[in-house]
Amino acid sequence: MAGVDILASAMNGANAAYLADTYARWIEDPSKVDPSFAELFTALNDDARAVLTDAMGASWAPRPRGGFAPPEEAKPAAKGGGKGGAPAADPETTRRAVLDSIRALMLIRSYRVRGHLEAQLDPLGLQVTPPHPELSPKFWGFEEADLDRPIFIDKVLGLETATIRQIMERLRATYCGHIGVEFMHIQDPDQKSWIQQRIEGAPWAGSFDAAEKRKLLSQLTEAEGFEAFCAKKYVGTKRFGLEGGESTIPAVLATIETGAGQGVNEVVIGMAHRGRLNVLVNVVKKPFMQVFAEFKGSSFKPDDVQGSGDVKYHLGTSTDIEINGKTVHLSLQPNPSHLEAVNPVVAGKVRARQDMAGDVKTRTSVMGILLHGDAAFAGQGLVYETLAMSQLIGYRTGGTIHIVTNNQIGFTTVPVHAYSGLYCTDVAKSVQAPIIHVNGDDPEAVVWCARLCAEFRMRFQADVVLDIVCYRRHGHNEGDEPAFTQPVMYNRIRAMKTTRTLYAERLAAEGSVTAADAASILDGFNAKMEDAFQAAASFKPNKADWLEGHWSGLKAVGNGEGVEQLHETAVSLDTLREVGGALCRVPADFGANPKITRQLEVKKNAIEGGEGIDWATGEALAFGTLLLEGHRVRLSGEDVQRGTFSQRHAVLVDQVGQQEYVPLNNIKEGQAKFEAFNSLLAEFGVLGFDYGYSLADPRTLVLWEAQFGDFANGAQVIIDQFIASGETKWLRMSGLVMLLPHGQEGQGPEHSSARLERYLQLCAERNIRVCNFTTPANYFHALRRQLKANYRKPLVIMTPKSLLRHKLAVSSLAEFGPGSAFRYVIPEVEAIAPDEKVKRVVLCTGKVYYDLVQERQAKGIDDVALIRVEQLYPFPEKSLSEALAPYKNAEVVWCQEEPENNGAWTFVDRRIEGVLKKLDIKAKRPDYVGRDAAASPATGLAKVYQTQQDALVRAALGA
Repeated sequence: MAGVDILASAMNGANAAYLADTYARWIEDPSKVDPSFAELFTALNDDARAVLTDAMGASWAPRPRGGFAPPEEAKPAAKGGGKGGAPAADPETTRRAVLDSIRALMLIRSYRVRGHLEAQLDPLGLQVTPPHPELSPKFWGFEEADLDRPIFIDKVLGLETATIRQIMERLRATYCGHIGVEFMHIQDPDQKSWIQQRIEGAPWAGSFDAAEKRKLLSQLTEAEGFEAFCAKKYVGTKRFGLEGGESTIPAVLATIETGAGQGVNEVVIGMAHRGRLNVLVNVVKKPFMQVFAEFKGSSFKPDDVQGSGDVKYHLGTSTDIEINGKTVHLSLQPNPSHLEAVNPVVAGKVRARQDMAGDVKTRTSVMGILLHGDAAFAGQGLVYETLAMSQLIGYRTGGTIHIVTNNQIGFTTVPVHAYSGLYCTDVAKSVQAPIIHVNGDDPEAVVWCARLCAEFRMRFQADVVLDIVCYRRHGHNEGDEPAFTQPVMYNRIRAMKTTRTLYAERLAAEGSVTAADAASILDGFNAKMEDAFQAAASFKPNKADWLEGHWSGLKAVGNGEGVEQLHETAVSLDTLREVGGALCRVPADFGANPKITRQLEVKKNAIEGGEGIDWATGEALAFGTLLLEGHRVRLSGEDVQRGTFSQRHAVLVDQVGQQEYVPLNNIKEGQAKFEAFNSLLAEFGVLGFDYGYSLADPRTLVLWEAQFGDFANGAQVIIDQFIASGETKWLRMSGLVMLLPHGQEGQGPEHSSARLERYLQLCAERNIRVCNFTTPANYFHALRRQLKANYRKPLVIMTPKSLLRHKLAVSSLAEFGPGSAFRYVIPEVEAIAPDEKVKRVVLCTGKVYYDLVQERQAKGIDDVALIRVEQLYPFPEKSLSEALAPYKNAEVVWCQEEPENNGAWTFVDRRIEGVLKKLDIKAKRPDYVGRDAAASPATGLAKVYQTQQDALVRAALGA
């Protein structure tokens, strides 16, 4: 029953109408009611009075004067008759009975709100919270003599009447045992009522039959046995074991089984390193033999596959398992030591799989499970960002199940130093997620709660948190000495029996599983481990299974292999015009903004005339042609629908009714879908989400755009740990496109540089593409290349700002059509002096090219050639060599507008030198022209900016 309805329920019975009318008159004017009732209503504390008012307001219609009137069927009988004609009780008796009921209901509500504060959650028994006054009957006016008096509570707690002693017994069992529930912060009455009905009366007690108990004991045996076996065989080796938190394994398994029973076909799991090996083998069923081989130093990949690999407790795997005759696909995502970094990656992958399956309404076919540590859940901001995305239209996944393995310590930091709230899970209240705390040494309670969480997620498509309060038997890793910093805690832990031992003793005592049977289960598991250990000596991975399933048909490419390959990215002119026509077309009854209408007319003329196609149109043509070829397109980021610079207008908004119209989704019947989502104001989480999306679906073009490229460094962990290195560490490809507005235009340090140098520093082993284009056509071909190549690589693009509307930064329709292709390097295109007369060749990339062109034209310079390097990595050595070869007598300079310690200079310097040394020309190495090295990427003073820009352009041209 919802909280605001609790007190309303007390308004039932023979005197309900009388009490309601009296309360309504008191609200209007306290002097109008008997002083005893005025005293009662006044005595109610503010919280209780608010609850009672809400309850009355929900159940009784307002009077014209602002009071309440009972519904017809509840009006008082004529001439004082009570319900059914029975005489009404005298006011004093009624007052006492109602006061008892209200106080009892407020006591019940206090347990629903605060009962968790006295729950017995800590297996170590070290965290003892003082009694909360509101959880005592005395606080609500009940003395010892009142505890056995029947009180009407109208089926609250399932009882028509109950004594305070009976009420307390049920409340303590529900809210103050091994399970503590936080749910009264939830505003959705259905969610709150559902949880309340499921937990009250402590239904978990005695709910497991003998077969379930034996199964649970086996799961704990496998969880504990694996850790014990590894500890014996690999003494001193880091594995970040789960000891002390073994109940996590049956919790995860119960979550998966419950979800599968309610329609889940695929489960995507993310977690940090603690307990990962245990989850790998006991949940995702990675062969024990393979894990033991990795302990001995064997690689997780075939020898002929390129990649540097990673430590075993960062790796992932996937498998199909059968649950009650149904096949469910499980995958555990690889993750670095950046504990919560995988959270949005998992959410993005879940979303992609749901979209691929067409499950866009309920989103129940694929489920995400995130395992957390307590310190990380409380401390890492990415946890909040992932929660904040959970119900947003472009990022919702039908709810994630969060399982916190709460060791009550982070590395060496105790909770009082790790978070400011009561619990490590308090951040989840920001999205009104229910939080279930449970004692990890009560495995049955843990599994019951895990099932409850899965059922909640499937019913309400919302996030839920399971906080398993346990401990960490060893230090941060198996070589640490935890007693250095937590001597009391670890003295207690050393005296603790393991969770499995305690449960086995409990089952033996109650006769469910004998001690001999429990020992047999353990012996059988140890024998299985020993067999796998022996077989590990000869184990070698024999296939690259990451290119199966959705990735079949794609291949891995390494250094030097087709670096400057031209892919089939050109499109017929008819198709280009078809897409272009749709871009300029809006329904007759759609009230587009007049400014946009004028822009569409200009766009239409460019398409029809075949000239002057700008940046945004080139992008839209790439999207549209891919859509017609059956590829979905997902664009995500802050304000991407309109575009930060008001250039894109992918989603048009009716100026009267606010309806939306997406031209790219109206090209023709049967096309794929285009989606553009304005994200929440965050980079870290959103980039991680879109990266995860790209991992799941290689046939969709996935793009993330920074509002300004400078802000991408807020997501640097995703860039460093996943995008740049994910393939070489974990053999996981991604075709994600990062659009980073970049360019020195006098806008200050935070709106200038996308930090090109940082991406170039990350380049190696053919891991990513980094580009800085100067033409819409090249942008078009690069986007299409992402899906037309038979491999996937992340693409980082320094996108322009001023070039979006620059009169020279346009392309002809022919440059998108037959015979066209991506251009790695664009040589000189103007009519200048003969090649042998050119005294200088200026190499550059991006927007500065147009500054150079305009200055060269203004000064009438004809002996300086301009060559644009459009792709910086993989470095286009062949194309650059061909472009430089004719200029035998020229010196070569590299011109950039970024400071010398930024931009591309330190990356291209030796690579250009390497090209020059192989050519039969005068120049043997490039000179630098650009801004001086600087700590800040740009000045904030427009006049200083312009002075610097003019100087570097003149210097580059030798003017």
